[in-house]
Amino acid sequence: MATRLTSQLADGAFQVALASYVVFSPERQATPAKIASALAVLLLPYSLLGPFTGVLLDRWRRRQVLLRANLLRAGLAAATAALLLTSRADWSFYAAALLVTAVNRFVLAGLSASLPHTVPAEKLITANAVAPTAGTVAATLGGGAALVVQLVVPPGSGADAAVVAIAGALYLVSAGCAATMPVALLGPARVRRIPLRAAVADTARGLRDGLRHLAARRAAADALAAVTAMRFCYGVLTVTMLMLCRYAFNDPSDTAAGLRTLGLAVGLSGAGFFVAALITPSAVRRLGVDGWIVACAAAAAVLEPLLGLTFRQAPVLAAAFFVGIATQGVKIATDTAVQSGVDDAYRGRVFALYDMLFNGAYVAAAALAALVLPADGRAPHVLAALAVLYALVAAGHALGRRRRARLNVTRVPQSSKGS
Repeated sequence: MATRLTSQLADGAFQVALASYVVFSPERQATPAKIASALAVLLLPYSLLGPFTGVLLDRWRRRQVLLRANLLRAGLAAATAALLLTSRADWSFYAAALLVTAVNRFVLAGLSASLPHTVPAEKLITANAVAPTAGTVAATLGGGAALVVQLVVPPGSGADAAVVAIAGALYLVSAGCAATMPVALLGPARVRRIPLRAAVADTARGLRDGLRHLAARRAAADALAAVTAMRFCYGVLTVTMLMLCRYAFNDPSDTAAGLRTLGLAVGLSGAGFFVAALITPSAVRRLGVDGWIVACAAAAAVLEPLLGLTFRQAPVLAAAFFVGIATQGVKIATDTAVQSGVDDAYRGRVFALYDMLFNGAYVAAAALAALVLPADGRAPHVLAALAVLYALVAAGHALGRRRRARLNVTRVPQSSKGS
């Protein structure tokens, strides 16, 4: 747990440093393209490496993975801080950030795979609920602490370097926590010697089989299509909000004010996620999984243009809150649809596909935003198009639910006749 919390605390700080460097550096002109590059750096390793991390984690001692990965990230953070101080960052900063997040995929997967070795079997469900949530809270606190540093230290590369250096120190602490555990404690019990090429090929075949299985489970497939589209919309809105905070809601030269506004927007969106977690269970009991997905998408289709098209700070921040509820509400409902609609033997492979689509949609959205957003983020046509996409998600999912209901009705007489 100490390894997880210190590692994710550092992750939150590093991500804020990346956002600050790209969007809020006084000496740099932030553009949607640069923001898209930053989001790709943060998320592409999760999309591309995610399904294959397990292959290597079954070949290596997981304690060694946690130790060496955090040592590697500490070194990369130190090098990145030095580059920032010498003003020689840019592509090298992105390269270092990409390596840090790629290694992070192994750390998080290794922590999850190690958990059964650290708690009694009867406590595993509780541990699975507590550990990732605590890690998310730690990442949020790390990001908040980094924002405070950004506001206290004079803005510029020095502030970014200070945050990156703090993240590096936390990665080093995390490595120290991992070093306190015996080498074999976290498994695997028997290190597998399957050739790496064969293991990767087996993983690729597993993803293909998972896709075929998902195609035959229309309820789960429809929910996954809905959450992918919603995540795409959320990605475009994220880039829009970053540009508005820097150039529209504040003086572009006042980066501290821009960071404060962004912190408020992130907090309100996070509050929307929290509210979604509170209300979704009762909403699903009342409306069903499909009904709640339709309701969330329809609400976003109405509230996003109603509040966002004003391009005034208070309504846009309110939109961040409500879009957060809708986006996370669909995410929770989709998790339920996949868990209940997919056979257990295929569930891991389907969730690997889910992870790839979820993060890939966000990166694709950022890439599109780079092409269509103006420098200050004021793009009425983009918000209107997103509202149409939200409405299409609601309508398409409602039609899909009716189609599945008709198929189920037509199958009942055939089943009775056969019996």
